Amino acid sequence: MAAPMLRWFCSGRRFAFAWVGCGSCHRRGPPTGSTSNGKRGQSSVAQQPHITAQKPRKGECEWAAVVGLEIHAQIASNSKLFSGSQVHFAAPPNSLVSFFDASLPGTLPVLNRRCVEAAVMTGLALDCHINRKSLFDRKHYFYADLPAGYQITQQRLPIAVNGSLAYSVCVGRKPSQMVTRTVRVKQIQLEQDSGKSLHDDLRSQTLIDLNRAGIGLLEVVLEPDMSCGEEAATAVRELQLILQALGTSQANMADYEIQRQINELENGGEILNETRSFDYKLGCTVPMRDKEGKQDYRFMPEPNLPPLLLYDSGSLPSGADPKQVINVDQLRERLPELPRVTRERLVREYGMLPQHSFALLNEVGLLEFFQNVIKETRAEPKKVTSWVLNTFLGFLKQQNLAVSESPVTPSALAELLDLLDRKAISSSAAKQVFEELWRNEGKTPAQIVAEKNLELLQDPEVLERLCRSTLEAHPDVVRGPRGGAVTQAQWLRAEGGLRLTPAPLLPCPAVQRRVLTTASPVSSVILQLFFSVFS
Repeated sequence: MAAPMLRWFCSGRRFAFAWVGCGSCHRRGPPTGSTSNGKRGQSSVAQQPHITAQKPRKGECEWAAVVGLEIHAQIASNSKLFSGSQVHFAAPPNSLVSFFDASLPGTLPVLNRRCVEAAVMTGLALDCHINRKSLFDRKHYFYADLPAGYQITQQRLPIAVNGSLAYSVCVGRKPSQMVTRTVRVKQIQLEQDSGKSLHDDLRSQTLIDLNRAGIGLLEVVLEPDMSCGEEAATAVRELQLILQALGTSQANMADYEIQRQINELENGGEILNETRSFDYKLGCTVPMRDKEGKQDYRFMPEPNLPPLLLYDSGSLPSGADPKQVINVDQLRERLPELPRVTRERLVREYGMLPQHSFALLNEVGLLEFFQNVIKETRAEPKKVTSWVLNTFLGFLKQQNLAVSESPVTPSALAELLDLLDRKAISSSAAKQVFEELWRNEGKTPAQIVAEKNLELLQDPEVLERLCRSTLEAHPDVVRGPRGGAVTQAQWLRAEGGLRLTPAPLLPCPAVQRRVLTTASPVSSVILQLFFSVFS
């Protein structure tokens, strides 16, 4: 969760500030480090010492936020971190609980290889130093859904440290005014999740579901290098895209807290040292429990897990069983294309604007949809980009649908763009066809064009007959320009969408000949008839 530090400024003096999320206490200046000991989806708020001075009244001072992030992401794994229990969302309560998850006496943890690989790949993607030796620790605290009374985490020596996360933010009113900023990654560690408490207010009781107990988590701790909620949200979104690209987590995240602290301080309150969780029904954070400063977690080495050792190609022991060791170099070779590189490639290959590349990646499944359309159409990439980001995405937003729920397939849109590219239909007709595709799933663009008679006329003789019949049906309109009267331009409509504009001023014969030689066959028919009638 986002962890903001608030400062107030008044008459040139800094009176106090509060740091949220990482348990650091600083009397002045920005924090230089953080600790990471929160539960999933939670933000911790640390009370800071105040300089003895009169507090400013509400509205007198400006607040500045310094934001750090402590994020827990569930690892995409078929089984839990230290047991063989399955991981399955929405399973019946307590149906996925092993003896170890329930903390029965005599049970021992067995480390999940997949979770270790996910942590290493995430560290590599964030330019972290991968510790070849990391340790597991017990973090003790009481919670009803924590059967063992402690959580296995990595407090002393985590699996990865000292990385960076680059993200882009808009600094102006235009989407193109974007700058790239970087936040430092303090550490990445493995830890197990706790269970879930279900509170029944009607019966005044709490029920415990241990299906989540023991699920593997990646805790990513970012230094307080950001200055507002917008930057924090953008950094979280970039991390989310990276985790999804790696396949290490589905990465569903949320963010809230700065305004609550401003209101609390301006009304004379204090920021307590506590862990808070987000209540989506109330739209705000609510207190859960005290944080490190007031509670002794009694960290101690986990006695049932030896140090976690990682290797590279040069240090791999001879004769080592590949199933029992993890080679960091091999995992580095398996890294997929990361979001930053993907955006650069889209701009380079298709000539799109940088903000368009961000839009394609920010919507789940939209990039894949775009690439599938590109493969099947002859239309220019810029036209494909425009249709996907404006028309297609606009319809999705109106209907509140995901890309996977769209009634229009990439093949259907590609066929529509091909019709438009070879000028078989007009732009207005193409939009009409798209609307029909959206309403009538299963029909092809060609079928809709035929049913609605939307195809542009290509036969010059048919076109000339249509033009002549239109002119003959409106003799008064034709008579005005022939007599040299300068009147307001009038439109002549023919069936099929043809429009002729009689203009009182025509180009000279030489210009007319040049226009006719450079026009397309169909346009030439229209222009020649136009010049002959109104000359």
